[in-house]
Amino acid sequence: MKKLFQWVLSVSILAVLGVILFTGVAVTKEKPEKAASPPSSYAPVVIKEDFATTMERMKKEKPQVMNRQMELLKKRYDLDNKTAKGVTMSRGKAIQEGVRVKLPAGMTWDQLAAKSPEEIKEKGLWPAGFLPLPHPNHAEGGMLFPKYYIEEIKTQEGRDLTRFDLDYDLPDHFLPEFPPPIYLTTRPDLGDVSQGKVVTLMNYYALFNGMLNPKQLEGLRLLVTPFPQQQFNQTEDRRSEHPSRGVTCFDCHTNGHSNASTHLVGDIRPQEFRHRLDTPTLRGVNIQRLFGSQRALKSVEDFTEFEQRAAYFDGDPVIATKKGINILDRGHQVHAMAEFQAILDFPPAPKLNIYGKLDPKKATEAELRGQEIFFNKGQCAVCHVPPYYTDNSMHNLRAERFFKPQMVNGRMASQDGPIKTFPLRGIKDSAPYLHDGRLLTLEDTVEFFNLVQGLQLSDQEKKELVAFMRAL
Repeated sequence: MKKLFQWVLSVSILAVLGVILFTGVAVTKEKPEKAASPPSSYAPVVIKEDFATTMERMKKEKPQVMNRQMELLKKRYDLDNKTAKGVTMSRGKAIQEGVRVKLPAGMTWDQLAAKSPEEIKEKGLWPAGFLPLPHPNHAEGGMLFPKYYIEEIKTQEGRDLTRFDLDYDLPDHFLPEFPPPIYLTTRPDLGDVSQGKVVTLMNYYALFNGMLNPKQLEGLRLLVTPFPQQQFNQTEDRRSEHPSRGVTCFDCHTNGHSNASTHLVGDIRPQEFRHRLDTPTLRGVNIQRLFGSQRALKSVEDFTEFEQRAAYFDGDPVIATKKGINILDRGHQVHAMAEFQAILDFPPAPKLNIYGKLDPKKATEAELRGQEIFFNKGQCAVCHVPPYYTDNSMHNLRAERFFKPQMVNGRMASQDGPIKTFPLRGIKDSAPYLHDGRLLTLEDTVEFFNLVQGLQLSDQEKKELVAFMRAL
């Protein structure tokens, strides 16, 4: 009887194991392939890789990523240091001259201008340098600072804005002068009040106490105070080697101007359609009525609040909450920050009269002819209206008429859509140009608009137009 019971038990166990094995095999055979992740507007909150592994992986990838970007720049542009004679930025830095965008083989600018948009598109003749400029790693994105600025902030504050995964890409000689001067609408008698220094949390009080009112001084303090940001914070998905206090408004808008730091706009999805940003100057925000290249924010207060609550975190409020959102008090802090920004003035333009046009007694013949082109044949003043050379509106250039949609280093080059009219006052201080910095010189900019607008400008007219804009 006992043997019979053991036999039945053994058979039962084997039967159960057989069912389990059979079921497991059946399930394995019928298990569907893992579906692709659905599109999402949100960044991942829970990171599945520890920080040390992420950093090691991205450090190894960095040379390849940067080589790819630098090869793209060399293919698109002449990156040599070629300075203009007899003209500089406001504090004396040399201005780069000449068309730097490379043409397709066998083509001249006049030949290209004679062709229709349809023919240029069909034959693939649109210069690569006129396509949208991708971020050095477009799939990754994020704030990225020139090396000279990183070193200055290390020296002054001990705060490190180095990214372990990326370096800035454009050569220094194409960037704004450093440090940039500061001009105030409230004290034009003082001229440049920067004393040749980069304004930071370490020196702002000594530089501006007694020059600003208490509200403006508090606003400046907040503009140079670091707050958490997508790549610079304490979390495991940061891109700084050590936990960071974050970035400041003036880390990009150095001295209320620009150091050409780059980022990706936070208001476009998916990632490949996000525009690279060339940091615009804050000079003259008091005369502007639109803020953000496409967002059309209606006040500098809106812009200030939006930047720290959303744009710092790629437009993702969920990630902002995770990394340390800075919720500013609108009635006090935001208004204080805006009040300081609103007194940042354009640099002096001694050749302009009170109407924003050239004084014939001070301007050269070439500059005066350039002004005539600007207001007539060039049609520039349709959008760039004096005295500040903006219409406070947005316009769609429809550059996509000239090229087929294409992926460029992770950036889908297609339609840019409407872009705000940036002021041209002080434009010589603000290279590179266009909203994404794809145009390295004013000569590049003239060639771009000559094609986009179908102007048929002569070589001489192009030179004179550049001469006029340098005088603004």
